[in-house]
Amino acid sequence: MALSTRFFQYALQTGVSRFWARNARNAAKQDLATLRNQRRRARALRQHLDTVISVAESRLALPIIGSNAFPKPHGTDWSWRPELWREPIPTKGRAAVENKEMLGDEVTLFHDCRISELTLRQLRNHREKDLAPFGLRMDVFRFDGSFLSLVVDMPPEAVSGLRRDHVVRMDTIVEMEKPLEIFARLNIRHGPNTEQIVRELPLKAEDIRVEFDLAYSNLNEKRVEKMWIDLIFEGPEMNQIVLRDVTFSRRLRADF
Repeated sequence: MALSTRFFQYALQTGVSRFWARNARNAAKQDLATLRNQRRRARALRQHLDTVISVAESRLALPIIGSNAFPKPHGTDWSWRPELWREPIPTKGRAAVENKEMLGDEVTLFHDCRISELTLRQLRNHREKDLAPFGLRMDVFRFDGSFLSLVVDMPPEAVSGLRRDHVVRMDTIVEMEKPLEIFARLNIRHGPNTEQIVRELPLKAEDIRVEFDLAYSNLNEKRVEKMWIDLIFEGPEMNQIVLRDVTFSRRLRADF
């Protein structure tokens, strides 16, 4: 915006503000016809001002888009919130989601249903306690398959310098219409092999968190190529599952 235009807008806003300040001071002694006209104009102006204030307070109270802020354990050397929970994606949702269909660039849904009655949708988080700007809602209606999983591909930084004395942690916030079991399976490809570690999410705990201690794996540190996680949903039929946040961090395990 040109400097002259900004100056003009500032001068106009200042003049309008002074105009209404003067009317407010003189309202008690103003003639009734003029006061009636001023009331009509003030009500029309107040409607626009109330709208600006309401929208501004709502938007400013939301988690900031692009935020990668979340609590991390001491000694964290890598942390990450996937794009779907961090940024608005071009396609907000998909219905009748097919096997291996993606939402964004990092999240893929896997299932073996003959007829898909699954939907995925990115939604904006509005709750005061939410740190993630966005969440992911999955609606499952009739389910005639034997498995349903959501795969999150991690970036190359996740495996850069990865060692067997690392602990990988996943934190999430989950909402469900009815109880079900969710398992998290960490997958690390190293050469021709893939190391897998499975943990059940403690959905009744206040902090839904799982840790994968690589000391108990057969990881070949010199051949690590890729890491991803499967979220496996057991008995998902006729349920709505909302993942309000999903974050990952990595730290070296303590020496004893």
